[in-house]
Parts: sequence; C-alpha cells; structure tokens
Amino acid sequence: MDNQDIRTLKILEEIEKSSRVSQRDLAEHLNISLGLVNSFFKRLAKKDFFRVCAAPKNRIKYILTPKGVVEKNRLTYAYIQYSFQFFSDARQKIKRTLKKLEEDGIHDIIFYGISDLAEITYTSLEETPLKFKAMVDDRNRGKLFLGHPIRSFDALNTISFDKILITAFSAKKNPVDILMKKKIHKDKIVLIK
Repeated sequence: MDNQDIRTLKILEEIEKSSRVSQRDLAEHLNISLGLVNSFFKRLAKKDFFRVCAAPKNRIKYILTPKGVVEKNRLTYAYIQYSFQFFSDARQKIKRTLKKLEEDGIHDIIFYGISDLAEITYTSLEETPLKFKAMVDDRNRGKLFLGHPIRSFDALNTISFDKILITAFSAKKNPVDILMKKKIHKDKIVLIK
C-alpha cells in the first residue's frame, strides 16, 4: 500500500463521514496541499467513486457511490494488512534492539518521541527485564504516554538512565542531532534497527 492508496482511503472515509467535507479541510487533515487534494477529487470523481452535487449556500456535497464504497472497503482491507505487516516488522526490529541492550547489560531506558513505534516498543519492553524510566518529548510534555507523564528535555538532567531509545522520527529534524545538541552523548543514544 502506497501513500496514494492511503490518501484515497482517507478521502473516501471523510466523504462517507460527512458529505459536506471541504477540500481545504481535507488538505489540512491529510497534511497535503489543496492542489493535491483537488487532483485526488478529480481522479476519484472520474472513476465514479463519488458524485458531486450542488448544495445550498454555494457549497458542494459529495456522495459516495456503490463503486466508491467497494473501493473504500478494498483499501481498508489492504490498509489493515499493511498495518499488521508494519507491526510485525517493527516488533521484530524492536525485539532485536532490546535483546542487544539486555546483552550489553543495560537496565534503564528513556524513550524519545511519541509515535506508534513508541507504543509498540513499550509493549515489547514489558517482556524484558529492561526498565522504562520516562518518555521525553518537548512537543507533548505534560500529556500522558500510556499512563506515564511526558517529560521535557530538561528532565533528562534529573533522571538516571543508561540509554535513550529513539521512538519517533521527524522528516525535518534528525533526532540524534537534536539529542546531541542537548548534550546527550552519542553512546547513550540507541536507534531501533
């Protein structure tokens, strides 16, 4: 399943939820340009996945067609399969990383970054003798991560830990560089491989 299929699924889901969804709202929700959403809408309408109807107050209403429902269901099934494969692959990589940490005599782990990967890592960590010490993520500090308070980078000075495990990635910033700028030694940083 590629990004195009995922975006198509999200658009069809949104149309099914609310026939009055705007392309601008979808662009924001999907974090893509309005022009790209417009392109998707044209392509999906041409394939007869939904119909475009005029609505009062110069609004447009989208109605999913039976063909669109079939496509949404097909993509949903493919997405579930893709998600299970992602989970399985991620779990294997996480287990290898955690086993290596165990073998190296590591005990106390901090996670850096909220993500689905962080949740999978947390559940995998519970199957080991390694101890979860904290979740660090400045953007989400003050919130909870699986019942644990999310801490700021400043809290790293007050927590004893052996390694910090990168559990989220940003397309814009390298997490290793961010941690090293915060005076975390490279030897304390672990990537899931």
